[in-house]
Amino acid sequence: MRLRGEIRADRPLVVVAIEEEAAYLGDRLPALLTGVGKVNAAVAVSAALATARPAEVINVGTAGSVRSGYEGTHEVSRVIQHDLDDELLQALTGRSFAAPIELSGDGPTLATGDVFVSSTADRDRIGTVADLVDMEGYAVAVAARRAGVPVRLVKHVSDTADDGAAHSWKDSVDDAARRLAEWLADNC
Repeated sequence: MRLRGEIRADRPLVVVAIEEEAAYLGDRLPALLTGVGKVNAAVAVSAALATARPAEVINVGTAGSVRSGYEGTHEVSRVIQHDLDDELLQALTGRSFAAPIELSGDGPTLATGDVFVSSTADRDRIGTVADLVDMEGYAVAVAARRAGVPVRLVKHVSDTADDGAAHSWKDSVDDAARRLAEWLADNC
């Protein structure tokens, strides 16, 4: 976890997983680098929000497309977890531990999990319930919501979450970082 800048009540806090995705953010807005995955994201965002309250949290980062037709930058309208069997847990306990989180707008559904989706079989399975896949969005949304801070998730499609995803991500992350910085400049 690393915070660049100061969290202020009149500005959003930009949350991003890794330096490659934050390469073009500059210093106009504070940025929290969380590390990869749900645990790192939840811990970092919770710790940051325990000491200061921004106007909102904006999670930017790359995402794989698990349905055809998704390219470019998207503001997510709904986020779920794809690697927690909430139906089974609910049947066992009577409680939900991973309810979908509804956000604003009419953008795509994002599925978050601690697995870098890089197989066609996983992509097709997740594509039945979501449009995009990442590794931090759900955790960022939960941490911000529990702290009472508005949250937005903005993802740039970097790959097709299939057998060539890792290579595609590596080749496209620099462009994705530029596009996410442009989105922030235009929208914040």
